[in-house]
Amino acid sequence: MESAKEIWETALGELQLQVSKANYSTWLKDCHGVSCQESVFIVGVPNTFIAEWLTKRLHSLVRKILAQILGRDIDVQFIIHNQEQRQSSSLASANQTDGGASTKERVHRFNPKYTFDNFIVGDCNRLAYAATIEVAENPGRNYNPLFIYGSTGQGKTHLLHAIGRRATNNGLQVAYTGAEQFTNEFVLAIKQGHADDFCSKFTSVHMLLFDDLQFINNKKQTQQCFFQIFNILHNNNRQIVITADCHPKDMPLLSNKLRSRLECGLIAPIQPPDFETRLSILRAKAQQMMITNSDKVLYLLAEQIKENVRRLEGALIYLSAQSRLTGTELTPQTVNRLLTSTITKQDRQLVAQTVADYFNLSMMELTGKSRDRKTSLARQIAMYLMREEGNYSFSEIGKALGNRNHATIIHGYRKIASEMSINSKLCHQVSEIRGKIISNKACVKEC
Repeated sequence: MESAKEIWETALGELQLQVSKANYSTWLKDCHGVSCQESVFIVGVPNTFIAEWLTKRLHSLVRKILAQILGRDIDVQFIIHNQEQRQSSSLASANQTDGGASTKERVHRFNPKYTFDNFIVGDCNRLAYAATIEVAENPGRNYNPLFIYGSTGQGKTHLLHAIGRRATNNGLQVAYTGAEQFTNEFVLAIKQGHADDFCSKFTSVHMLLFDDLQFINNKKQTQQCFFQIFNILHNNNRQIVITADCHPKDMPLLSNKLRSRLECGLIAPIQPPDFETRLSILRAKAQQMMITNSDKVLYLLAEQIKENVRRLEGALIYLSAQSRLTGTELTPQTVNRLLTSTITKQDRQLVAQTVADYFNLSMMELTGKSRDRKTSLARQIAMYLMREEGNYSFSEIGKALGNRNHATIIHGYRKIASEMSINSKLCHQVSEIRGKIISNKACVKEC
């Protein structure tokens, strides 16, 4: 039998796929397996607040994953670390936040695949690229703050990691955080009465890299905390680099004083890549992966996928895998067919994920066997919206939602359709989710 530590590490690998990166970093990263008994698995956590949150929000998901790993039904309990373990976790967290001293810590924080050398430059991103190199080499001098905005998937995070790697290699301490993770850690610090310690992690560094600012657009307390950190760093000529999906003026709920600070530096947009840039990205990716596709295939991909860099690279990987595993030759005809298939599947997944997020469920819960009231409602709404928004067949919807049979999907669809005419709350929920789906589809197209 594997040790509790090994079992929990396996479970964490699965949990990373089931929860958001911010939730994983805030609630799960510092937990460890304590013991595995016949009927219960004990997980050690740093404090009571995390134990309560995990028990309330993730108990069923963790229990399912552990049951799958162990091959038997088992309960899970979250207990508090001892003092020595808490100090060890706190030290490890601090080392990762401030950039750390070891190569291992830097590689963990900054993706080694995201460098300046492999960033494809075009007219769409030339200003942002040049500015990031400048602040990496000469922090706090010319462009402070540097604000980079553009749709998801255009390379903003790539540039942040490139800055971080270059700066840490030059001996600087760098704090990197996403806005969602920042918010979660801030809330936890408030609950524990450690707000000052939280702020000091970011004010004691040479450079702050802050990703996805739009996430705190409507969070007043988090904005105030970030504003204070911003002022301390700026007054000490410490470099600040921020990314977002839009210009500060297009964030209506951003405080005026914070917006004013952001607009006092350089604001650099990243636009969707033009055809030549898309083709260059594909050629570089193909060379990196040692893919020998003909230029005709790359041209076709660059023509069909116009705005989403991540999807552009993902499509190349998908097509190459299909060719290698099935022996199918990649011709313009087969590329068109395979692309159409994967786009349809991605759209179904987007609808399902949006519904799951709305009801605070994981995809495993939405597509699983649970029949509690909330999960069943969410699942039936997903059935209804997949049919209405994508006109998918009932069999396609059934496959997307855990391989459910044709009759189950018809029943769920008809139930929501009939109840919407008499249930105003349900009608409002479906309307809200439909709006989020439209918004998410727009983001996907722009990434």
